[in-house]
Amino acid sequence: MPKYGLRARLLAGTILVAASAVAATAWLSVHGTTTSIAQQENVVRDAYPLVYDAMVDYAATHTTWASAGPVVADVAQEEGVRVVVTPVGGPAIESSPASTGDPRGAEPAVAIDPLTVDNALAASRFPDGIDPKVASPFQLTTQEHATLEVLAEKEAACLDANRLDAGIAEVASGRPYLAIAEAAVPKSCRVVLAYGGGYLGFEDSQSVTPTATEQAALTQLSLSMKGCASAVQLTLTGTGEVVNTAGTADDPRNRACLLNARRLQLRPYVAPAAFMQAMPLGHTGGPAAVGLSSADTVRIAEVATLVALFTVGVAMLLANRVIRPVRALTEATRRMRAGDGTARAATSSRWEIAELTAAFNEMAEHVARTDRQRKELVNDISHELRTPLSTIKGWLIAAHDGVAALDDELVSSLLEEALLLQRLVDDLRDLALADAGRLRLQRVELDLGELLRHIAAVGGGRAVVEAPPDLRVVADPMRLRQVVGNLVANADRHTPAEGRITVRAHRSGPAVLVEVADTGPGIPAEELPYVFDRFWRADKSRNRRTGGSGLGLAIVRHLVEAHGGEVSVTSVPGAGATFTIRLPVTKDSA
Repeated sequence: MPKYGLRARLLAGTILVAASAVAATAWLSVHGTTTSIAQQENVVRDAYPLVYDAMVDYAATHTTWASAGPVVADVAQEEGVRVVVTPVGGPAIESSPASTGDPRGAEPAVAIDPLTVDNALAASRFPDGIDPKVASPFQLTTQEHATLEVLAEKEAACLDANRLDAGIAEVASGRPYLAIAEAAVPKSCRVVLAYGGGYLGFEDSQSVTPTATEQAALTQLSLSMKGCASAVQLTLTGTGEVVNTAGTADDPRNRACLLNARRLQLRPYVAPAAFMQAMPLGHTGGPAAVGLSSADTVRIAEVATLVALFTVGVAMLLANRVIRPVRALTEATRRMRAGDGTARAATSSRWEIAELTAAFNEMAEHVARTDRQRKELVNDISHELRTPLSTIKGWLIAAHDGVAALDDELVSSLLEEALLLQRLVDDLRDLALADAGRLRLQRVELDLGELLRHIAAVGGGRAVVEAPPDLRVVADPMRLRQVVGNLVANADRHTPAEGRITVRAHRSGPAVLVEVADTGPGIPAEELPYVFDRFWRADKSRNRRTGGSGLGLAIVRHLVEAHGGEVSVTSVPGAGATFTIRLPVTKDSA
């Protein structure tokens, strides 16, 4: 016996699991809370640029914050944070109700102004600090946009015809341009504008002819710059950027003057300045260390003790229920090893150990049955070979001694005995090939009804065939004749002269059924599970007239399974037996 039994091991393992579970739960609770707080604050830091960029975009495309509530709520939900936007002189816009706690965990408030974007914080980068989505007053009219779009499509078609890839892009104001360098465009493809001359812009065009709307906005800008710029000559680039071409391009005074004038011009078209703040959902405090107090430690120890005691009780109960059937199995196994083929294990359990016991008993029964079959197989083969050999030997000795004349009748009798031997050897060979997986089939599509009628005719015409016309199946015709022929011959041996043998075939879903039914004495119910075993005989007397060699049905099963089908038998004692073959219709389903 082992030093530590199953009961002790199960008990020790269960206590260890329970203690570990309590300790791990306490540690995970503390660690999870601290980690959750830290993760929420990381979410805020990661989401801050995206929330800021979304609020700047809203301010760039609206003149008030009146409809910002749903936008703020959507952005906050998407990024998983709480957002508060407070317009200057207006009420705060909150994505969710305020949470309690120390506000130190919230990120500091930042100003929202699309005309002075904080490039260090924004997810996008604007060189002059002005969000390009602020298009007015350069926003094209519908007619202007349609005119330029037609010209852009015409020029793009010309470039495409010249095998130049150039898509049509569009700036926020609605002005289209061709995404290709101006130098790469042939003169034949340049479309002259109907107003003011000039051409449609390209991605690197330094100057384009403005529309009436754009010219009015440029004129307004020029007037605003009169007092601060040394020289003013404003123009639009191909991508809609306003530049001052007069004086030195890098003159800080002129650049600052243009930037201030643009902000002054665009101010009426954007929302008023506001302040934005983002913070974790349901928590606004900074990261704090979360630990267990002395009272919490004692409480956890008490709970752990109760859990351990309960675990011990359950473990003892389960151990006893496991050990009893295991010991019964061990004892049965030792008896089998000692040669007791009747050894079986009994258990009253209804869980997995019962399945194990049932599997053991089934295995023991199978071993015993296999041993019996092995002994019977040797005896049956010896008998089947000895009988015809004895007959042949006896007659040959008689002929040699002159007791019997070696006439045609004797030769025919000896030939019949030799054919019996040949059939027995062929049957054994077929079974050996099936066991080795080397049974080869030559499948072809054939008319099953015609094949069955041929088998019935060869068998003496006693069997009646019932099959619909043109019932097709893919099978090896020689092997299928062997299968049905064995069943018909078997039925013929057991059916009296006034009885009836019927061979039926019909389609059943994806399969074809072939039934061979007789009105013989039938098969006892206790014998049905062994009908397809080797050397099984309905007549235990070994009479060849009624018992055959005992291999035919075993060969039938192997040949049917090689076709991907199955064979079964039903019988009512005194009313005959019916053998049913189920074959797949096509080769692929085999």
